[in-house]
Amino acid sequence: MGKGRALSDGVIKKIILSYTYVAIWIFLSFTVIVYNKYILDKKMYNWPYPITLTMIHMGFCSSLAVILIKVFKVVEPVSMSRDTYLRSVVPIGALYSLSLWLSNSAYIYLSVSFIQMLKALMPVAVYSIGVLLKKETFKSQTMTNMLSISFGVAIAAYGEAKFDGWGVFLQLGAVAFEATRLVLIQILLTSKGINLNPITSLYYVAPCCLVFLSVPWIFVEFPVLRDTSSFHFDFMIFGTNSVCAFALNLAVFLLVGKTSALTMNVAGVVKDWLLIAFSWSVIKDTVTPINLFGYGLAFLGVGYYNHCKLQALKAKDAQKKVQASDEEAGKLLEERESEAKRNETQD
Repeated sequence: MGKGRALSDGVIKKIILSYTYVAIWIFLSFTVIVYNKYILDKKMYNWPYPITLTMIHMGFCSSLAVILIKVFKVVEPVSMSRDTYLRSVVPIGALYSLSLWLSNSAYIYLSVSFIQMLKALMPVAVYSIGVLLKKETFKSQTMTNMLSISFGVAIAAYGEAKFDGWGVFLQLGAVAFEATRLVLIQILLTSKGINLNPITSLYYVAPCCLVFLSVPWIFVEFPVLRDTSSFHFDFMIFGTNSVCAFALNLAVFLLVGKTSALTMNVAGVVKDWLLIAFSWSVIKDTVTPINLFGYGLAFLGVGYYNHCKLQALKAKDAQKKVQASDEEAGKLLEERESEAKRNETQD
């Protein structure tokens, strides 16, 4: 009885911790998105310099990552040669810098709610690029689901009250670069046995992003900032914003490490709906019924995609267990046969 009670207490504690990690990740992700919108939007803080903001994030995050790894030794750095870094990490860093630059730029032109709706295209982009790079197998059923997600997003875009073509182009570009980055991580890193958690990712990738972003920054934003006499660096705003960005990466580390990547995907759907509600009720962005209907269709498609992924993972685990049991049975059979032969020899 006491053992059963202890077991149930342990299970309850694990469930509470899992939900706590999910809640922390949703809160921080929500905060970073709304904070970035506040800083970049011309009607709010009015600081429309997305490259500079991204560089501040990368500089802060890379510095803290170095301190956590080299000084406090929170995690061990990954053993990586210079050639591997140049061939694998640098391309990923280039794509990540482009993705962050374009996604932050989109906040200047689009509402938070509409950006979340456009982000529903991420599974479509990841699957399509995976098929092109031969990392995913083409399946007509999966592609049909991808088309349904795209159709839902198209309806949401049609119903957008403050549609901005340039903003949509920026956000779709960000989705494309991010999807390519995720596929290349599998090809260039995971396939080579190199697994980076969010802290080691920042340690290796953030400095690389900082270098890549400095090139467009010198030509696009630096001249404007230099000529803006009223500009002053607000340490409170940019400091707290950078802390939130870094804390979000730690939250990803906790959430994926203690639960799973699929849990983060499901939590992401909840976060998107909360952001849409917040954008409509607090920021006073216009969310039309056509918006919601289109995103609802896309949401169902994304939900089905996550369901299929979960079933595939379960089938893979079941197959591994069957193989393990078959191997164990084979070993037992060999041991019995060898024992029988020894007995025959003794007789």
